[in-house]
Amino acid sequence: MKKIIYIMVMIPLLMFSQEKIEGIVTEKVDGSKMFPLAGANVFWLDTSVGAVTDIDGKFSIPYESSYTKLVISYVGFKTDTITITSPKYIKHLLEATSDLDQIVLTARKKATSRSYMSAQNIMTISSDELLKAACCNLSESFETNPSIDVNFSDAVTGTRQIKMLGLTSKYILITQENIPSIRGASQAYGLSFIPGTWVESIQITKGAGSVVNGFESIAGQINAELQKPTKDDKFFLNLYGASSQRLELNTHFNTKVSDKWSTGLYVHGNTHQEKHDVNDDGFLDMPLYNQINVMNRWQYTNPEKGIVSFVNVRYLNDAKQSGQLDFDPDTDRLTTNAWGSEIDTERFEVSAKLGYVNPEVPWQSLGVQFAFSSHNQDSYFGLNQYDINHNSVYSNVMYNSIISDSRHKIKTGLGFTYDHYDEYAIGVDFERSERSAGAFFEYAYDDLDKLTVTAGLRFDTHNLLGEFLTPRLHARYTPWEKSAFRASIGRGKRSANIFAENQNMFATSRTINILNSSGNIYGLDPEIAWNYGLSYLQGFNLFGRKADVTFDFYRTDFENQVVIDWENPQEVNFYNLEGKSYANSFQVELNYNVFEHFDFRTAYKYYDVQTTYSSGKLDKPLIPKHRFFANASYETHVKEGEFARWKFDLTYNWLSEQRFSSTSTNPEAFRVSAESPTVSTLNAQVTKVFSPKFEVYLGGENITNVRQDNPILGANDPFGSNFDTTFVYGPIYGSMYYAGLRFKIK
Repeated sequence: MKKIIYIMVMIPLLMFSQEKIEGIVTEKVDGSKMFPLAGANVFWLDTSVGAVTDIDGKFSIPYESSYTKLVISYVGFKTDTITITSPKYIKHLLEATSDLDQIVLTARKKATSRSYMSAQNIMTISSDELLKAACCNLSESFETNPSIDVNFSDAVTGTRQIKMLGLTSKYILITQENIPSIRGASQAYGLSFIPGTWVESIQITKGAGSVVNGFESIAGQINAELQKPTKDDKFFLNLYGASSQRLELNTHFNTKVSDKWSTGLYVHGNTHQEKHDVNDDGFLDMPLYNQINVMNRWQYTNPEKGIVSFVNVRYLNDAKQSGQLDFDPDTDRLTTNAWGSEIDTERFEVSAKLGYVNPEVPWQSLGVQFAFSSHNQDSYFGLNQYDINHNSVYSNVMYNSIISDSRHKIKTGLGFTYDHYDEYAIGVDFERSERSAGAFFEYAYDDLDKLTVTAGLRFDTHNLLGEFLTPRLHARYTPWEKSAFRASIGRGKRSANIFAENQNMFATSRTINILNSSGNIYGLDPEIAWNYGLSYLQGFNLFGRKADVTFDFYRTDFENQVVIDWENPQEVNFYNLEGKSYANSFQVELNYNVFEHFDFRTAYKYYDVQTTYSSGKLDKPLIPKHRFFANASYETHVKEGEFARWKFDLTYNWLSEQRFSSTSTNPEAFRVSAESPTVSTLNAQVTKVFSPKFEVYLGGENITNVRQDNPILGANDPFGSNFDTTFVYGPIYGSMYYAGLRFKIK
């Protein structure tokens, strides 16, 4: 489609006295047809005076004799500057950039970036950032990010859990290409089911998310974008080995089937079969495991018709064994011969996405999402058996358009989810089905300069939660250059899957009780919370180098919460909140490019997370009030513009004391102190890049060998009344070193 520029000028004498200029901006389609171009920006050069073309491509802009240069721009088109010497009516045709001579701009891509323009507080982590650590799966992808806290949930299963804004992952909407993926049965271990090499980028949204993605998000959203067959390497290989004798393999095979179809086969496998007991407590410091994870991904692209589509099929089999060194599952399963645990998971997924953009009206688009998953877990922890089967269906249809011009955008659509749970826990069968249907509408205003506002509302009807509204509001204001003030407020509602989300409690001798059981889900009411947030981002130059600083404050207030009460060391009690429960989170973060190819990031975080228990209002256990983080990365280049030859990355974390739940009623030998010691860890990685196709890396985690002594309470009597593996505040294994290689063919 050939586009040309022409300007037709009409100068009636009567227009000389006007104080504004009017005109129309058009584009040429199929070489001859002219169509109005809505949403084009029209402004006077070096001023804040501007306008946006309406749906008919027309604009009106104030005029003064000092204004001489009129700039007209639109994404995907060449930006034009017109010299104006007197008031005139302007008819202007913009030329598409696809028809221009090619101009190549070279810039250094930031591994982690924040948007100055988005109304939501979003941080994007690129694949370059993920390569700064071993990043074998999604749970290990946040080691170099200060916004996400990562720690172990217990001392036997080796499961990493994440927190954001002082709240655990169940309050975070975790999606895979904006389709909810880690929820329900996969909540405890699902982060380890997404290999790091499959991830193209991660978007972290703090605070209430968009109503488009559902009603469950409370603390924020983590979205993982997967590698695209059309953009990923034709062949990719990653081999990883650790001093713990952990081995991993990742391979990607991508090929173009036809002009419009491409496909990729992604294979991941990991294994660890060596028994370690560094602290001599008779228990494995890390579980034995095997995992095979295979995904076939299809991509259909038809730019002429404005269609892009993805279809994914995935199968996972994951087996873990933990417990005492001499535990033999063939003879000791569910006996008191030796304490042991096995967690066997089989999962099947299929998902599809269809995106359509109207070629003739590019601001109109339609998106369709569908996903089905079947998750089956058979497990036991000592004498506690826990099995769950979870079948889930998710669908979403969304329409995008504008009102009048591109300053006013809308999203609207419908969604449906279905979840069927079949569980066996505490010697009882639990079965339920959840069905919800909802409609949403989101309006976004952007004055193309200082102010952006996004307001959303959704209505859902749920067979167990009832009918309810979910409001969300985000705003961004830029009072001066390189700044962004943000504010957000939103409501979230969710059903608590108390067994699937808290499986670490099975690795104790505690009695599990559900109190005041009159609600619809395990006898409990749904969780409801409001999240409020303020954020300020400022970019600046320091000693001639780029830097930025961010201040965040978020508060989550629970109207109702399913309280998990660990304060009686012989029990875990679940009940509905009576009183206050809230989480305050404050973070300040500085990013600084100290010199060419050397970046430094540091952050301080403060948490105040409190809940009213039956014994009174207390700090949530195992949440440090203070955290300090620092990361430094450096790359060497033979000459500017070439690939980096060496990459060095160093990450430091310091955690303040963490409150332990009470053990005061235990015999003295089975008591722990009121608080944990402080913890500091240091991770490092060095990468040697031999060519754009081949590199090797060597790294260490916890290289200062910090280790928690006696992480298991009552380890010498695992079937006694005081056995507990959940008092974990720091590393158990100590230092761990690894090496690997990456090879790719473009």
